[in-house]
Amino acid sequence: DVYKRQDKLAVIEQYANLSENGMDTVSESKSIKVAAGYYLFKDTTTGISGNTYIAEVVGNVLIKAKNSHVPGFEKKLKDTNDTEGTTTDWQDVADHDIGDKIPFKLEGTVPADYDAEYTSYYFAFHDEEEAGLTFNPESVKVYVGDAEIKTGFEVKTTTDDGCSFEVVFSNLKTITSVEAGSKIRVEYTSTLNDKAVIGGDGNLNKAQLEYSNNPRDTSSKDKTVWDNVVVFTYQVVVNKYANSVGENNKLGGAEFTLTKKLKDGKTKDIAVVKSPDGKQFTFKGLDDGEYTLTETVTPEGYNTIDPITFNVTANHEITWDGTGNRDTLLKSLTGNKVTGEITFAENAKVKGSLVTDIINKSGTVLPSTGGMGTTVFYVVGGGLMAVAVVLLVTCLLYTSDAAD
Repeated sequence: DVYKRQDKLAVIEQYANLSENGMDTVSESKSIKVAAGYYLFKDTTTGISGNTYIAEVVGNVLIKAKNSHVPGFEKKLKDTNDTEGTTTDWQDVADHDIGDKIPFKLEGTVPADYDAEYTSYYFAFHDEEEAGLTFNPESVKVYVGDAEIKTGFEVKTTTDDGCSFEVVFSNLKTITSVEAGSKIRVEYTSTLNDKAVIGGDGNLNKAQLEYSNNPRDTSSKDKTVWDNVVVFTYQVVVNKYANSVGENNKLGGAEFTLTKKLKDGKTKDIAVVKSPDGKQFTFKGLDDGEYTLTETVTPEGYNTIDPITFNVTANHEITWDGTGNRDTLLKSLTGNKVTGEITFAENAKVKGSLVTDIINKSGTVLPSTGGMGTTVFYVVGGGLMAVAVVLLVTCLLYTSDAAD
C-alpha cells in the first residue's frame, strides 16, 4: 500500500539522509561498490508507488541497476514564431500567443521484458494541465514508431485521478506491431486560453506513464515520475499621457489596436483590456514576434500618433528537468522598436510584462507640403487674387468715369 510505504519512509528518515545529497545513484551505466551493512534502495524511475526497500549486504558487492522492467517516458512540446514562420523541434519550454493550438508529445518506450514475460500489458498516458491550457480531444494521434494506429486504445477526458485526459491501452499485446523497445507516441494540441498565467511561473503541463509491473499479476501497476513542460505568454501595457509623462497628465479617450505580423503577410489582432478610465491598455497573451500599435481613436484636441512597430524577444530555457523554481526559466523579455517613438520597460512586479508610455501632443498638425491642404490654400489664394484684380479694375473704371 502506497500510504503505508510513506509512513515507513517517514520513520526511516529519522535515521538516514534520503535527500539527493545523502544518497548515491546507480544505473545501467553506473555501478558502485558497497561494504557489508544495511542499505535503503529507492527506485527513482517510478512515481510515488515505486519500490523502496531495505536490504542487508553481507559482503563487499558491486551494485548496478537493472531497469529492463521500467518503460522509458518523456513529454515535450514545440515553440512557434508566427512572424518568422518557424517551429522548433520537441523541447521542454516554449512561448505562445493566447489562442494558439500548441503541439505536445507523449512518448513511452516499451520495456525489455515485454516480449518474454507478459501475456497482457497495461500501458496508459496520464496528462494533467493547468487552467491556462485547454485540451483538444479531436487532435489526438497515436503512433507505433512512425506508423499511425487508429485502434487498440481509448482517449478518456473523464478520469478518476484528476487528470485532464488519459490515453489508455488496456492491453498493449493486442497491437501486433508492438514489441520490446517499441516507441508509443501520442501527439495532440492544447489551446492556450484567456486564463493563462502571464510570465512568472508559466503554464504547466505534466504527464506520467502507468504500466504493468508484474507478469504474474495483471492488476499490479506502477507509474513513472511526472515529466513537465511549461508554456510562457506575455503582455504589453500602454499608458496614455497628454504632452508629457506625469501622474497629472494621464489622458483618456483614446483607442488602440495591436496586430501581429504573420509570415504569410497577414496580421493577427490581439485583444485589448482597457482600464475603467480609459488611460491604460493591456494586450495579453503575446509571444515573440513583430507587432504594430495603431491609435484608432484620438482624444479631441490632440494629434494622432503614427503607427508604432516593435519586436518582442523572449529569452528562456528550452530544457527543464522538472526540479527547482519554474520562475527561473524565463530569463528576460525585451521590446525593441522598429518604427516610432517608443521605449519599453520590463515590469518587475509582473514578470513577463512590458510597459510603455504613449504621448499625445495637443494642437493642430499643419498639412504637409504637397498635400491636399496646400492645394486648398492655392485654390483659395488664387480666388482671393482674382477678386482683388476685379476690385482693382472696378476702382480704375470708377475713377476714369469720375474724371470724365
